[in-house]
Amino acid sequence: MKKNLTTIKNWDESQRPREKFLAKGAGALGTEELIAIILGSGTTRKNAVELSRELLDAADNDLHKLSKFSLEEYKEFEGMGEAKAVSIMALFEFSKRYQTESAQPLPRIYSSLAAADNISPLLKDLPYEECWVMYLNRNNRLIAKERLSSGGTHSTVLDVKMILKRAMAKLATSIILIHNHPSGSKKPGKDDIIQTRRLVEAAKLCDISILDHLIITPNGYFSFSDDGAI
Repeated sequence: MKKNLTTIKNWDESQRPREKFLAKGAGALGTEELIAIILGSGTTRKNAVELSRELLDAADNDLHKLSKFSLEEYKEFEGMGEAKAVSIMALFEFSKRYQTESAQPLPRIYSSLAAADNISPLLKDLPYEECWVMYLNRNNRLIAKERLSSGGTHSTVLDVKMILKRAMAKLATSIILIHNHPSGSKKPGKDDIIQTRRLVEAAKLCDISILDHLIITPNGYFSFSDDGAI
């Protein structure tokens, strides 16, 4: 029996949109191939790439115009059921929100006070200890912040390898470590000092700077950097 060559699974593997994406990255795909990945499948008469091309032709190859199609307009195309239409519409909405958020400048962390103001609302009133990390770029702008651990009332053991691995994945050039003291004491404990030194030394090998380690309490904070301990 002759293969149906219009079916993507019958294409050479290097030309299939998903495999091409994985092998060469998103930039190597045409717009119709990217849309085909979102659609997932076509029909018995046309594959997902051909369906994507129909959509683009109807919109004069204008993605802005395509994003204005209504649910009913999408469903007029053979093979475009409600699920596929909603997927495309959700993609455009996601893109719109991403562009809006990306337009906002990243907050700049220029001092221990700026870092504390940013993170304190999350930690100062907790009855248990949490450890967080701020990842910054070369301009000391905040790329991301994330919680590393949660629980306990006395101390948190730092996973230095995990911290540095995540920093490198985010292309961060510097780090601020933060944890809270539910007891209200701003004084760093022996373990806090030892673990901070371990992180500082390990980060040097990765060309990453540890700018500070903050201890957050309900009544303020302690900065290793301001205290000259880093």
